[in-house]
This record gives sequence, C-alpha cells and structure tokens, in this order.
Amino acid sequence: MGGGRRRETPGYDEDFSFVSPVVKYLLFIFNFLFWIISFVMLSIGVYARMMKHAEAALACLSVDPAMMLMVVGVLMFIITFCGCVGSLRENICLLQVFCIFLTIIFLLQLVAGILGFIFSDTARSKVTEMINNAIVHYRDDMDLQNLIDFGQMEFGCCGGVTYTDWSRNMYFNCTEKNPSRERCSVPFSCCIISKDKTVINTMCGQGAQDLEYVIAGDQIYTNGCIDKLVNWIHSNLFLLGGIALGLAIPQLVGILLSQILINQIKDQIELQNYNLKHRSDPWS
Repeated sequence: MGGGRRRETPGYDEDFSFVSPVVKYLLFIFNFLFWIISFVMLSIGVYARMMKHAEAALACLSVDPAMMLMVVGVLMFIITFCGCVGSLRENICLLQVFCIFLTIIFLLQLVAGILGFIFSDTARSKVTEMINNAIVHYRDDMDLQNLIDFGQMEFGCCGGVTYTDWSRNMYFNCTEKNPSRERCSVPFSCCIISKDKTVINTMCGQGAQDLEYVIAGDQIYTNGCIDKLVNWIHSNLFLLGGIALGLAIPQLVGILLSQILINQIKDQIELQNYNLKHRSDPWS
C-alpha cells in the first residue's frame, strides 16, 4: 500500500511534561515564605516612619533603621514576587528577572566581603563615619537612639573612637554656649551598671566628658565602640562565616531552582512546538 506513516513524538505521550511539579512548587513555596517576610519588614518600616515626626525623620534618613527596613523590604518584595508569579505561571521572563536579581545580590555580598577584608582600614573609616553620623542624630530618632543604646550596653563601649565623641551631639556638646542640661554628658548606655540594679539612673553619665580619663573609667565605658566591634568580629569569625553561609545558601538554592525550572519550561515549549508542527502536518 502506498502512502506515508504518521510520525509520533518520539518517546513521549500526549500528557508528558518536562516541568517537574516538585521543582515548580518548591520554588513557589521558597519565594512565598520570603515574600511574607518582606511584607512584614515593609509594614514595620512604614509603621515606624509614620510614627515619627516629619522634621526628625527627614533629618537623618541615612541612619534611620526604619528606612533601612523599608528599602530591604521593598527589594525582597519585588524579587520574591517575580519568583512566586514566575514559578506559578511558568513565566520565563519573570524567572530570569528573579534569577538575575539574586545573582547580582549574591555577587555584591561576595565583593563587599572581599573588599572589606582587603581594604579593612577604608572599611573601618566608613564605619567610623557612620557611627559619628549616628551620634549627631542620636536625639532625632527614637529607633536610632534605641539601637545605639543597645549597641553600647551590649559591647560595653561609648562613642565611636572614644567617649568624648559624644561632644559631636548638640545636646552633649561641651562648649560653654550649650544650654542643654546634658552638656558634656554621655547617654546612660555608656554607664557601668551593676547587674543587681533593677532601676537605672538615666543621668548617670552627667558631666562624664569633663572628667579625667581614669576617673571617668570608674563610672562609664571609656573605650570606643569601633575597637570593641573590630575585636568582636575577630573573635567571632566562625560565627560570622556561618551567618554569611546561612544567607548565601537560600540565594544559591533560589538561583539553582529557577535555572532548573527555566530549562524545563524551555524544553516543554520545544515539545509543544514539535507536537503542533506534526499535528498540522502529520505526514511530514
């Protein structure tokens, strides 16, 4: 008998799909969890900003913890949204955006870590500049104030390089023209407070900058927070390495899953095109 024979798709039936449901929904759940976290961070940041006075909030945007939460929250929200929708809808474009963003963030973290290690002096000067800027705006932002107080009490330190750095703040400035009752003082978080005290004297740092270094050391921490922070980093390199690894692993997992899913979707598209072609021309 003459005539040709209809070709079938080699090795695959009509219901076959290259896209693995495990990879697809694992990537979706992965992104959905971080999307919820980003939404919470963004909400907290927005709420904290709304609770602040406008003038004080605008005065120190660069050292505002609420602003930092909002920026990180927005970035995470956009990236994880692309991952969620891209995986659920099998959209290659959104998945590529998600993958590119994660790769850029991972590389930036890697470069920042390497540069911070190589140019440690430059990194130290930048951190010092940030701390000094935070000291200037200490009374302008309650969130920033709480953060500084927590850091000084946790590390047992005071100021940036030394406790006299608090003279940079207009309220603690030692000039004779300063009318503040906190003139030449330091925050209570600089004070050496015994653990058995249940009530903290918030004026314990009164006039501490006027005292001699040795005498001041009896009632406040005289070492700056920069040296304390550097010593803590040197003593906890394994912990910091573990944290860095803990941050890197989810990013690498996201990149890997998105790349696998992108390749699977591309294979599925090729299969669909193959089937359409041979349905329209069954004798080809």
